[in-house]
Amino acid sequence: MKARTVSVWVGLLALVLGVLACGGSVSTANVADAWMSADEAGESRVTSYAQDAVFYAQADLKNAPDDTAIKAVWTAVEVADTEPGLVLEESELTAGSGHVHFTLSYDSLWPTGSYRVDIYLGEELVKTLEFTVQ
Repeated sequence: MKARTVSVWVGLLALVLGVLACGGSVSTANVADAWMSADEAGESRVTSYAQDAVFYAQADLKNAPDDTAIKAVWTAVEVADTEPGLVLEESELTAGSGHVHFTLSYDSLWPTGSYRVDIYLGEELVKTLEFTVQ
């Protein structure tokens, strides 16, 4: 019985070391909250914008090492005269725990319709924020 327990522990240790050696990592980084706002500081939460607005996506990053990759992918979901699902922009930054924000602006008026921004930690989709332009 004791030999079997030792074998299980040795196997688990080998698995963990193998994952780490191959560039894998164990992280507890997470997005505790995410929202759209009318301002860069994130104080005024919104789900709808005017056509001349700047879009702000906010996220509270928790338990994150300083080199955590967080990315926003902005998409036009159902927008007049636009291909459905058109990716408008991708922006990525590296941060540690704390408040981060992404901004999307347009030199003209935004077409009315529905949009979204997907928030990724590394390659993992962690939040989707939907909003409209009216």
